[in-house]
Amino acid sequence: MPAAVAGRVREALDAASDAFEAAGVDTPRLDAEVLLAEATGFDRARLAAEPDASVDSGAARRFGAMVRRRVRREPVAYILGRKGFRHLDLWVDSRALIPRPETELLVEIAVELEPGSVLDVGTGSGAVALAVADELPEADVTATDTSEDALALARENAERLGLAERVAFERGTVPPGRRFDLVVANLPYVRESDMVALEPEITEYEPRQAVVAGEDGLETIATVAAASSAALTDAGAVALEVGAGQAGAAAELLLDLGFGQVEGRQDLAGIPRVVLGRMAA
Repeated sequence: MPAAVAGRVREALDAASDAFEAAGVDTPRLDAEVLLAEATGFDRARLAAEPDASVDSGAARRFGAMVRRRVRREPVAYILGRKGFRHLDLWVDSRALIPRPETELLVEIAVELEPGSVLDVGTGSGAVALAVADELPEADVTATDTSEDALALARENAERLGLAERVAFERGTVPPGRRFDLVVANLPYVRESDMVALEPEITEYEPRQAVVAGEDGLETIATVAAASSAALTDAGAVALEVGAGQAGAAAELLLDLGFGQVEGRQDLAGIPRVVLGRMAA
C-alpha cells in the first residue's frame, strides 16, 4: 500500500520558510530545503525540480519535528546531527561548538607547512585534528580539550571516520614537556559584553565555555599562546583563530612572546581570521 500523502514539496517549503522568517532565522528558505531533504531523503536538486512531488505522512512528521526545533532557533547542524568540514562529515551536538568554514583556514595552514607533529588545542568535535590527520597521514597529531564531553564527541568522530589510530586525544590544553612543529587553536574569543548580541543559535545551544573568553576576548588565546611558545620546535609555528578586529592584538601578543615572523590570514569574507606566528624569522 502506498504511503499516505501529507502534502506537496512546495507547500511544505513555503510553510516552513514563513515560520522560520517569522522566528528571525537568517536563511529561512535554505534551512527549509535542507531539513525537508533530510526528512524525505530527496536531495535539494530534486526538491527544486519537483515542487509538486508528494511528501508522505512519515516524512511530514519528521519534517514537522525538525521545523519546530528550528523555530526555537536550534542550529540546523544540531538538528541534523552532522556538519561537513573539509572532506569529513562530522557528528555534532551540544557537547561542542559547531565547526565553521573559517576554521578550515587552520587545516589549510597545516597542509601548507607540512609539520611532522601537530597539536590542536580546544579540539571540540575533533574537526581540525581529524582533518589534519586525514590530509597529512605522516603527521603525528595530538588533540586536547578542557571539556571531557567534547573529547568524548571527538573520539566518537575519530572512530566513525577510521582515524582513531591517527589522533591522540588528551584532557587539557598544551601538554607540558612536549614539543610540536605546529600548534593550531580555535579557542573562545567572544568578549563577555558581546555575548548578548549573538544569535540565539549560539547563546542558547552552543557550549558557553567554547565561546566566551573574558572581558577582552583574548584571555584564553593569550594563555594558550604563551604555553605554545614554549612547546614548539626551533622552527615551529602557532596558528590562532581570532574574532573580527582581534588580529592586531593577537599579532602583538605573538611578537611579544618572541615569534620572529607573524602574519594574518583572511577568511572568505576578507576578515583577518587566523594569526600565524613562526619561531624562526
